[in-house]
Amino acid sequence: MKQIDTTELVYLRSLSKQFPTIASAATEIINQQAILNLPKGTEHFLTDIHGEAEQFNHVLKNGSGSVRRKIDEEFGNTLSIKDKKSLATLIYYPAEKLDIVLQEEENIEDWYKITLHRLVQMTKRVASKYTRSKVRKSLPVDFAYIIEEMITEKEEVQDKEAYYNEIINTIIRIDRAPDFIKALSNLIQRLVVDHLHIVGDIYDRGKGPHEIMDTLSNYHSVDIQWGNHDVVWMGAASGQAACICNCIRIAARYGNLDTIEEGYGINLIPLATFALETYRNVNCDAFNIRYSRDYNMKDLDLDMMMHKAISILQFKLEGQVIKRCPEFGMENRLLLDKINPEKKTVTIDGVEYPMNDCDFPTIDYKDPYKLTAEEEIVVERLQHAFRHSDKLQKHVRFLFSKGGLYKIHNSNLLFHGCVPMDENGNFKKVMVFGNEYQGKELYDVLENYARKGYYSKNKQEKQKGQDIMWYIWTGPNSPVYGKDKMTTFENYFLEDAEPKKETKNAYYRLYNKVEIVNKILKEFGLNEETSHIINGHVPVELKKGERPIKCGGKLLVIDGGFSKAYQSKTGIAGYTLVANSHGMYLVAHEPFESKEAAIRNESDIFSDFINVEIAMKRLNVADTDQGVEIKESIRQLESLLRAYEEGILVEKGV
Repeated sequence: MKQIDTTELVYLRSLSKQFPTIASAATEIINQQAILNLPKGTEHFLTDIHGEAEQFNHVLKNGSGSVRRKIDEEFGNTLSIKDKKSLATLIYYPAEKLDIVLQEEENIEDWYKITLHRLVQMTKRVASKYTRSKVRKSLPVDFAYIIEEMITEKEEVQDKEAYYNEIINTIIRIDRAPDFIKALSNLIQRLVVDHLHIVGDIYDRGKGPHEIMDTLSNYHSVDIQWGNHDVVWMGAASGQAACICNCIRIAARYGNLDTIEEGYGINLIPLATFALETYRNVNCDAFNIRYSRDYNMKDLDLDMMMHKAISILQFKLEGQVIKRCPEFGMENRLLLDKINPEKKTVTIDGVEYPMNDCDFPTIDYKDPYKLTAEEEIVVERLQHAFRHSDKLQKHVRFLFSKGGLYKIHNSNLLFHGCVPMDENGNFKKVMVFGNEYQGKELYDVLENYARKGYYSKNKQEKQKGQDIMWYIWTGPNSPVYGKDKMTTFENYFLEDAEPKKETKNAYYRLYNKVEIVNKILKEFGLNEETSHIINGHVPVELKKGERPIKCGGKLLVIDGGFSKAYQSKTGIAGYTLVANSHGMYLVAHEPFESKEAAIRNESDIFSDFINVEIAMKRLNVADTDQGVEIKESIRQLESLLRAYEEGILVEKGV
């Protein structure tokens, strides 16, 4: 045995407390070696959810078609398409589907028998790629023993069919069938996907981001790559005033102020009162509301006033950040001081444009970025409300604990947006508080400052971090925004289309080139031959012939328009990605009507599978990042075993 150094000996002594004997260490080596040979778990990738909670929950429940694939694998042609659809819908929505069945089914006992047998078969199928220990940890407490009995093959039982039938008959006789069906359905959902990746933009536009965050907070295994719409909410939760205004403005624009008031318990009465007093007789036509069918029209006038009030506050506060942080290079976004109120024009990049609205009662053109006394009070109250929303703070802490600006996982680089580049394919050098950063270093420093903006006790560092969060949201060299400017002002006040143009970073014009994608993969320490980039943020416009697979499959864009606001532009309702032991495939989704329609009509929403990569041999856990960790653990356990055998360490409790 090679000489054990002091550091390794300290570690082995610590490990020996967990495995105090040769037998326990050997057993663990055998267990972990066996795990390496199990099939790789299924990974599910979603991005750009934008508050669409119902569609998100449906895609999560069906695993982007993974549940239906398992049904096809298990039952083949022995079940009709209709029966397969019914079984899938039951697995997605067991409680709701049971309510319908109980009203419509004439012979409920026979239905229970057939359904329970099918669900047990499905549970066996989805549990087969996991260790018994992992499955046991996933079992619902109330039915753990019964489910384990049902899905475990019992060699010692001669008449197996009679044995399992008797268990099912007893479940039905004592009226536990509905609860058992729910438990099995939820377990199938749990086991069909091993790990979930959210590649950014949970927030804004749709009305249910808080519901999505509740779901993610309880999900068994998840990571999150922050999108710019997530970071602006993280900044708002830290108290950054410009971020707060952006969050409220977008909610107002899409008729979703209830998300803030009811979803997060944030009091908007100070803003509403201010808007009524200040903007009641002011032209607010440019601040129309893009409301949905269930929007309460009686709120329209007030919402438009609040929309204008918060937008003007946003432009003022953003101007203050730009002046405070000249290294952001965003002076061209200082537009309030470029307004000529007499001519009703604004000068942008040297060109004078007519404005459709110059009715701004709170702007003093001698000092246009200064808040009025009343605005100061509104901002202070909003900051207090955002900082003290328990639910928002819980959700943002979850984003910080489970997320980052990028992730490297199983040879895939996940990020939302782009790696900022110039037209020659060089990584852009970006100034951040006196130092230049590019490529991976830029991501790392921005993420570090974002964390300081929320957690730091140092007032100056916290201020810098908060301003960085606003920059990540909208800055011209922000990796997760990826455009030269955000033309919010122009979209509200100008009719001319030219100044509204937002130019994407050169990354989006270069990412079909192999040398560019390889350069990025190398920058992040990945193998250029076997790795992929998985990218969110920019909708894939299928109507214009765009495709989500770029650079021969090395780069995948999986935002195809999950948000209803994008669907008329994209022609579909989003792409998701699934990576399992057989390879990787994209799923193109149809627009989602409603949860009720999905249950009543037994309709699913995935429409098309696109193979990205088919594995030459089935991938095992040994081929994953988890496999690397297990192999290292086995190496350490084998060192412990040798230390026992050589007498360097003494077994305990033998």
